[in-house]
Amino acid sequence: MAAVGRIVRAMKAFTYRSRLSLDDLALVERPDPVPGPHEVVIRVDAVSLNYRDVAIARGVYGGLTVPLVPASDAAGEVIAIGPGASRFEIGARVCPAYVPDWIDGPVNEIVAQRRLGGPSPGVLAEKIVVHEGALVRAPKGWSAIEAATLPIAGVSAWQALVVDAGVRPGDCVAVTGTGGAAVFLVQIALAAGAQPIVIGRDARKLARIAAIGARTVDSTIHAEWDERVRAMTHGRGVDIFVDGIGGDGLERAVRATRVGGTVCLFGFVAGTRPSLDLVATIRRSITLRATSGGSRASFEALVRAIEIREMRPIVDRVFPFEEAPAALAYLAESSPFGKVVIG
Repeated sequence: MAAVGRIVRAMKAFTYRSRLSLDDLALVERPDPVPGPHEVVIRVDAVSLNYRDVAIARGVYGGLTVPLVPASDAAGEVIAIGPGASRFEIGARVCPAYVPDWIDGPVNEIVAQRRLGGPSPGVLAEKIVVHEGALVRAPKGWSAIEAATLPIAGVSAWQALVVDAGVRPGDCVAVTGTGGAAVFLVQIALAAGAQPIVIGRDARKLARIAAIGARTVDSTIHAEWDERVRAMTHGRGVDIFVDGIGGDGLERAVRATRVGGTVCLFGFVAGTRPSLDLVATIRRSITLRATSGGSRASFEALVRAIEIREMRPIVDRVFPFEEAPAALAYLAESSPFGKVVIG
């Protein structure tokens, strides 16, 4: 059934008005969205944040213009359907894809152009309109707060490990950090029959991730953590290293990876210009891959795996919608274990 094309009331959204800065993020009123052909309107029930959102708020992500509604990860309910839309019914619980035009196969220049939360409008609003082809059903039994954690962190973890690196049972996978993406990487590695090793600096968080099933390396104790990782793998090195930190840790990641292994570049919390010993990288025949989001097909495969394995995300803290700027500040200033969610 087509939605009625009249404004029922104004809805609220957060937007950067004149510049990309947290002190310019304002709550504004906008007309209710009306779906066009093959579009649906989603009532947004929860939004999760990523370090990408912090980088955008700091103006260091590059190439984005204002006004801009931030954030890319959401979950909600379909409340209106445009002409010709048939993939979902009213009441369906869904998540929009972070890269809405990437349906399947390898990424390319055309499908990678649009990304929610910059350059395309984001999801930090009470309602959003989305093309039906860019939606994925939420996992059965998951709350909106849980489902909102998936579009970047969960899907990128799946894309990096399963699609790009081809993780296999028995592989050893190293992960840096204990944030939301790192937790998903550990969970997916375990579900694939691989053994994760997590390198971090917070003993309490490392203990929590060890309880999930990972082995850990405390880099405050083992400053030469690459040597510690190699010792834990009997001198061989890990099969796959997923570096979510960036900065100068990339060289160590290469040294911690076996000959012929894969290093996935996944984040840049510690910096965007890492040093790299090219001779060592070439000599060890290391494959370097960069992962940024994933296809709709990867998202759908992740949802199926979640339901089969009965996985659950870890949420660090939930903020009410009106406190979205505080949620972004919290993510920027702290080091959460799991995801920060607005809902």
